[in-house]
Amino acid sequence: MIYQNATEIVHDDVFLVLPGFLPGSDVFLKIEGLNPASSIKFKAAINLVEQAEKAGTLVPGASRVVESSSGNLGIALSIVCAIKGYPLTIVADLNTVESAVLAMEALGADVVVIDEPDANGGFLHKRLALVEDMLRVDPDLVWLNQYKSRANVEAHKDTTARSIDRELGPIDYLFVGVGTSGTLMGCLEYRRENRLSHRIVGVDAEGSITFGGSARRRYIPGLGSSRLPEIYLDDGTFHKVLVPEHESVVQCHHVARAYGLLVGGSTGTVLAGVRRMQDEIPPGSRVVVISPDLGEKYLSTLYSEQWLNGHPTLIKERSNV
Repeated sequence: MIYQNATEIVHDDVFLVLPGFLPGSDVFLKIEGLNPASSIKFKAAINLVEQAEKAGTLVPGASRVVESSSGNLGIALSIVCAIKGYPLTIVADLNTVESAVLAMEALGADVVVIDEPDANGGFLHKRLALVEDMLRVDPDLVWLNQYKSRANVEAHKDTTARSIDRELGPIDYLFVGVGTSGTLMGCLEYRRENRLSHRIVGVDAEGSITFGGSARRRYIPGLGSSRLPEIYLDDGTFHKVLVPEHESVVQCHHVARAYGLLVGGSTGTVLAGVRRMQDEIPPGSRVVVISPDLGEKYLSTLYSEQWLNGHPTLIKERSNV
């Protein structure tokens, strides 16, 4: 197939069966890393930019873009902005893997790395404070704001959730990782508007506040937040699971060895959420797990014995894979 530009290359119909992951049930891993940005954030980035253009907020030839990202959205926006000609600044942090920073810079983005944690032990509040400082001094700078924009939710309602329904038909469970909550909110809206009956499970990392816990330092980028995203709405229609980060590492290594697939930390977290609920899932269920990205970016971290040994909280009980 011939594409006119990289934003058209969105493979939204790839599912990998995981035999034996839940004995007696079918588990389908929805692989979202097969696009130029290598993550589910590509769909959000495209819609964030296109909707800002339609609203007149983003003006070709005049506007510059800024966004806070721990990696994947930054890479995705770097691609979209390179194609459309928007100068881009990404505010990242020490949890952003080096390969992601290098990718953003190679695509033409300026990357500012926050290297001091905030009072919660994370970096998000300081990232956002810098974005707001930059907006105050530059009237041509546009913050797409993935934490607040409806375009983030609509991207997943119109693509991610729709593709699951189209490709698999009726399912029983859908497991979704929660960071900005765009994917979760989009899947919930699609289920409601189409009167579907499957159970949706939001999976977050311990140390995130989204489900009501207390904030603390986390090391795996992607899921979790030390600040409640504006687009997040807890309407009581989904189940919540919190996962300690060492369980995410366990599942990343398990999938690599058992199924020959390197997945990112977010995918490991969501799969750990499935494990935590396995006694509640009846045999014969059709279970879908959204895999936000693949694991190549994390070879020097999640898949590195040296890096893991430097983060003892991440290797607890790894022998139980």
